[in-house]
Parts: sequence; structure tokens; C-alpha cells
Amino acid sequence: MTSPAKPSAKPIQKKPDAHVPDAFSEDAHRAPTFQKSARMSLQDSQLRRNLGKATRTIREKREVAVGEMPDWELLREAGRAIKQRVARHLDEYLIQLEESVTRAGGVVHWARDAAEANAIVTRIAREKNASEVVKVKSIATDEIKLNEHLEEEGIHAYETDLAELIVQLSEDMPSHILVPAIHKNRSEIRELFQRKFGQSLSDEPEDLANAARLYLREKFLKATVGVSGANFAVAETGTVCVVESEGNGRMCTTLPETLVTVMGIEKVIPEWRDHEVFMQLLPRSSTAERMNPYTSFWTGVSEGDGPKEFHLILLDNGRTDVLADEIGRQSLACIRCSACLNVCPVYERAGGHAYGSVYPGPIGAILTPQLVGVGKKGPDSLPYASSLCGACYEVCPVKINIPEVLIHMRGRVIRNKQDRKDDWRNHPLSTLSKKLDPENAAMQAMARTFSDRGRYESAQKLARAGQLPFARGGQIKNLPGLLGGWTSVRDLKSVPKRSFRDWWKENR
Repeated sequence: MTSPAKPSAKPIQKKPDAHVPDAFSEDAHRAPTFQKSARMSLQDSQLRRNLGKATRTIREKREVAVGEMPDWELLREAGRAIKQRVARHLDEYLIQLEESVTRAGGVVHWARDAAEANAIVTRIAREKNASEVVKVKSIATDEIKLNEHLEEEGIHAYETDLAELIVQLSEDMPSHILVPAIHKNRSEIRELFQRKFGQSLSDEPEDLANAARLYLREKFLKATVGVSGANFAVAETGTVCVVESEGNGRMCTTLPETLVTVMGIEKVIPEWRDHEVFMQLLPRSSTAERMNPYTSFWTGVSEGDGPKEFHLILLDNGRTDVLADEIGRQSLACIRCSACLNVCPVYERAGGHAYGSVYPGPIGAILTPQLVGVGKKGPDSLPYASSLCGACYEVCPVKINIPEVLIHMRGRVIRNKQDRKDDWRNHPLSTLSKKLDPENAAMQAMARTFSDRGRYESAQKLARAGQLPFARGGQIKNLPGLLGGWTSVRDLKSVPKRSFRDWWKENR
């Protein structure tokens, strides 16, 4: 294979369409609802084929890997218990972690929000005169939009995870927690690499991976600053852990002279031995493997081995607000395995981009609205992106009751809207607005009908007569006007000739 053409020193940064803000953007209140975004995704048949095949494959492999473990449910319970203990004593464990990292020669920084975290990374890079940094796949850095911020500061961030590289080169956004480019097939990736690397390639995984490897090799060798996320950090020892499958993470965390880790504060675990639980739960739930190919641990700095400086940034960015919610806080237990995405019928059809967040799928539907705050249109729609089938709860390795939190978040969204409406009720236009609102008028008419037995039975008789032009073979498939929005995606059972009450009168 010929070497790829030398790429530009400036990578193409992934960024959302400027006209479509995402949940973590400054104008998140303008982000489109899940329903609107999903409608667009559902029109892409290739996307649905890609997602269907990928998620089905991962599900089947996971069932085999989990089936090998006779104590799987005990492991899940152990993982849940550890994470619950972390939530109860998070302040103590974070202070212990800071002391342990500092004792091992590292430097700990506290960041209240994305702006503070980005400023810290930028300052460290500038102190090292770095115009480029190499990155391990990290959802936390995607959440704070670190790449975009560094680009504005003249520092170019290179994604080194293969899927993240694909997303970056295509100026796209991640659509899956574990496999950010799951929405693209091999043919699409080949065309992208041929266009960016200037060489002819097949769509064989080996060729594609080798092309990416050659592209990144120079970056690894030149970079003086590496940036990573963290899967876990041990309060007892100060040890940070990154789990990955390609080896790029090992390169980023060992070759640069300075390593910066951006970690959500919920990723701390109490003791080293807790890895015994999570190192069994995470690989099987994510990549359906018994053990990850690359699991990197480091504790501070060691002379002559690895980076000379280690900085750990503890990121809040809304997490303490989540912690204050007794029901919602269980979402902080997530270990980012993506098992819930792979079993979710909504995610499989709509795809990750429809969620408008770096956290797609069921876990994103409960985590994103809490991190950014209830009251923003796009994030507020996410708790409704679920059929409440419960499959996500059944596969979650730390037993997060996602359906429970979804219902809880729906309640918070409704209460927030109700609070805003309270100020509107006393406005002179309020009464007129209600009268002109067809949905409100229809609900009031339904309430009046259902509140009286006579009116209810009369309505049933009228419905039998009114359905005659539309009922065919016991189903109503096309309704006129606004009601057509319902029958355009589902069929209705026709109103039966005899109601249960009529039957009861005749037979009892």
C-alpha cells in the first residue's frame, strides 16, 4: 500500500450545523426537539440499515459474553452498590482522590463548568508551547466542546480513536457512546479516507485501519501534550483508568511529555479492588468481550516512564445539580458501556444525531436534560424519546432504572411548564389564547364528555356513526385534517358495534 498524502497540519474539527444548536451549546434553548430531528433521521434508509445491522450484531455478541457468567446478576448488584456509595459520599471521595493524585506527583484542577475546563486545558497547552494535541476518545471533552475551543485558540486537536477520527474528518457529530461512527458503513468510510488521504483504498477493515494508522503516526510522535478522558479514577490510590480497543489511547497517555485528563466527577470509585467488578461488567456490556484489548492505568508520574507531567481536571458542569435529585442521580452511575443504546428500539430507528447531544440513547434521554437544566425545548423533549419498554434497565450493568428516571423527568418537564403557565394565567390574553387553542378545546370537550355517563354513552353512539366513511375491515387507516397526523403512522381499531356496557346489560 502506498503511503497517504501528507495531510494538512490543521485537522477538520467536528462541529454541528451552525443553524442547529445542540443540547450543550450556549443557545441550547433553540435546539430542535427530538421529534423533529427523528423525523429527518427516519427518512434516511441507509442510516437505518447501518444502525440496524450494527446494533443487532453487538446485541447478539453481548448475549453470548454475558451468558458465560453464572454470577452476572451478582456483579450487576455489586456495581450498583459501589456507584450508589459513591453518590452518597462523592465529596469525600473527590477530596481523597485529589490528595492521592497530588501525593503521586500529579496536579488536580477543579472546573465548575465547560468554560473553566477549556480554559485550564488551553493554559496548559500554551505553557508547553503546543500548537497540537492528540486526544483519546472522550465524551466529557465532547460535552464541553474542547476541540472547538482549542481551535479558536489556535491549537489543533487530533482525534486518534478510529471512529472519532472518522467523525472529525467528515465534520460530523458522534452518534453512539461506544462507536461514534456507527451510522457510517465501510463504503462511506472508504470514500471519506480516499478524499482526505489522497489514495485509493478498498473497504476492507485492515486497509482502512492501516490508512488511519499512517495518518496518525506522525501526530503521536510529534505531540507534546495528550488529552484523555477517564473511565474510572480510584480515590484510594489516585490511579486513573482508560479502557479502549485500538491502542491509540496507550499512545496518547504514554508518549507526550504532558498528559491532561478531563474527568466527570462521577467517575471516581472508592478502592482499587472495585476494578474487579467493573473490569468484568464494562467489556462484556460494551464490546461484548471478556477483556478489553487495552486497559491503561497510571498513578501520577514516574521518573523515566511516561509523561513528565500529569494534570487531572475534575469536571462538574451540572453534575452536582443532578446529584441533588434523589431519583435522577442514579443516571450518574453510568459507566458509558452503551448497552442501553444497542437494545433501544427508538435509538435503532432514529439514530444518535436525533438526540442533539453527545449522550444519545436512553441514558442520554435522562442525563442530558439534567446536565443542561430543565426548561430548554430540545433537551426537554428527550425524556419522551422512549417507549418505556424497559429493555435498557434489563441490560444496564449497574442497574440504572432508566424507565423510572424517564417518567420522573417527564414530570419535571411538565411541572416546569406549569410553573411558567402560572404567570401567564393572569394575563388578559390568557383566556382568549385558550379558546383559540384547538388542542386545549378538544381536551376540554373530552373531559366534559368523560365526566358524565350519559354524555359518554351518547358519544360512543355518535362515534359508531361517524366512523362509517373511514372504517375498513375493523380498522381506521386514514382520518381527515389534523387527525391524519395520528393515522399517518398507525392504524386505529374501529369502534365496536356493541360496547362492554351494552354487553353487560344484555347478559347480566
